[in-house]
Amino acid sequence: MSKLARFRNEDGLGLAADAGDGFRAVWWNDAAYPGDLPELIAAGIDLMDVIQQFRSAQPIDLDLVERLPPLPDPGKILCVGLNYLDHAAEGHFEVPSYPTIFGRFASSLIGDGAPIIRPAVSDHLDFEGELVAVIGLGGRHIPEEEALLHVAGYSIFNDASIRDYQFRTPQWTVGKNFDGTGAFGPWFVPAAALPPGAKGLRLQTRLNGAVVQDISTDDMIFDVARQISLLSEAMTLAPGDVIVTGTPAGVGFARTPPLWMKPGDVCEVELEGIGILSNPVQQEVARTAR
Repeated sequence: MSKLARFRNEDGLGLAADAGDGFRAVWWNDAAYPGDLPELIAAGIDLMDVIQQFRSAQPIDLDLVERLPPLPDPGKILCVGLNYLDHAAEGHFEVPSYPTIFGRFASSLIGDGAPIIRPAVSDHLDFEGELVAVIGLGGRHIPEEEALLHVAGYSIFNDASIRDYQFRTPQWTVGKNFDGTGAFGPWFVPAAALPPGAKGLRLQTRLNGAVVQDISTDDMIFDVARQISLLSEAMTLAPGDVIVTGTPAGVGFARTPPLWMKPGDVCEVELEGIGILSNPVQQEVARTAR
């Protein structure tokens, strides 16, 4: 195991790591604290070495703390739509010859265990389990054959979407950015601990224990290296930028009848080699005008 997790409890912000013998933690005010994960990524520090330094740290039960997104405020959250053949087909979209890119904002992010919020204005709340790639080495015009050298590591995302808002316009931004819908984490796994490009990993989403999505990351239309290369044609990628790489078939809106997440549900996204991102669903309480 080579995992890192950000958390918070009554003692403040902490960083936990699993070097193979369970999670151990240090807090922001400890002498051994190596720095927050975004700072470590930006500095280009070898995260596998950081994890090994935790072997003598204090054991921690992460079920007893608030688990935070691996990166709280990424400069860019770039999401790739329609990146699995079966997902494009189920939504009756043409197979893209160029990736469908849209943005998320950090204001939508939540951590593992936090509730995904079904908004007061819609009950069309859908699930999308996805692999996340985090940029470690920035750059522009990155050749595809060098792109994986720019990846610091990987995590898990549930790109929960408000479908009626998403499809009101050709641009998906609003339906992808409701507060409390971007579940991210809990683990960050350094790239060196996984196959190159996170290929061959099983991705499975479960709603209340029932499998609703199940695929290998090998089935992406545009793999991680290709995504990075194409995105960097347009923009400079920076350390800590997040690429949410796409979801497979099985989403709720494409089912008959549609399968929407509702309050009381629990949605889990499991990625082989990384772990499980689990979130309950909670109803937003609408504010009354004064």
